Amino acid sequence: MAKTANLMGTGVAIVTPFTKKGHVDFDALTNLVEHLVKGGVEYLVVLGTTGESATLSKDEKQAVINHVVKVNKGRLPLVLGIGGNNTAEVVHSLKHTDLKAFSAVLSVSPYYNKPSQEGIYQHYKEVAKASPLPVILYNVPGRTASNMSWETTVRLAKDFKNIIAVKEASGNLEQCMKIIKYKPKEFMVISGDDNLTLPIIACGGHGVISVVANAFPKPFSNMVRAALKYDMPTAQKLHYSLIDITDQLFADGNPGGVKHALSLLKITGPTVRLPLVEPNDKVQAKLKDLVKAFK
Repeated sequence: MAKTANLMGTGVAIVTPFTKKGHVDFDALTNLVEHLVKGGVEYLVVLGTTGESATLSKDEKQAVINHVVKVNKGRLPLVLGIGGNNTAEVVHSLKHTDLKAFSAVLSVSPYYNKPSQEGIYQHYKEVAKASPLPVILYNVPGRTASNMSWETTVRLAKDFKNIIAVKEASGNLEQCMKIIKYKPKEFMVISGDDNLTLPIIACGGHGVISVVANAFPKPFSNMVRAALKYDMPTAQKLHYSLIDITDQLFADGNPGGVKHALSLLKITGPTVRLPLVEPNDKVQAKLKDLVKAFK
């Protein structure tokens, strides 16, 4: 398990903080990285969906990468989001991005195009061939409009040694269990749904790439570690302490919810970029009460 051991536990899909004028807020990004390091998470994921990578320019993406690497100072492993629905462009990015500070890449299944399962397989085949780092597949049909089947995931895991894990955000526990049953021994199944992390680990999963842990890294990572040690009473207690907050963080869109929670905690501001908007007043009010009670 040497090549994947540092990605066990809680990874955090970090938000990209913005100023009120919509510029990247590097001071707040520093605050966030320090908050997560002190919170005890195992690794950070940079420029994922939660990082609003779709609305960052090429220069902004590089600036975010540089800043996280600088602030992190090698304390936590880093994973970089490199994915898309243009296979050739993803391959180009993998070949021309400086990845020396990163442990792996997280690559989302192609969106919008709605490829067949064979198309998804062939896309990831090219990604695996081009990537100098281990690859984490990312299945999130709620965003991509297509589900990567468990059969395709297992096929990729068996065919390419540098495809080391899948972030499963299908919300389908049966699909996760099928992957866990038929995958190669070293392949990791990582939860992409915060509220399903505990049951996925109970079924044999290896951790999470979390949104909620941006705001609550200590209790969430403690929950994951307890679950991985089969200390289910502790894990269950922490899971249920977070379940209502988690629901509200996603009630009116991600990352608007977690950014609002981070603003209540005075770590980053709440600003998101269009076409995203901040959560509605009802969700904000509920989050205010839940965050206050949780602290």
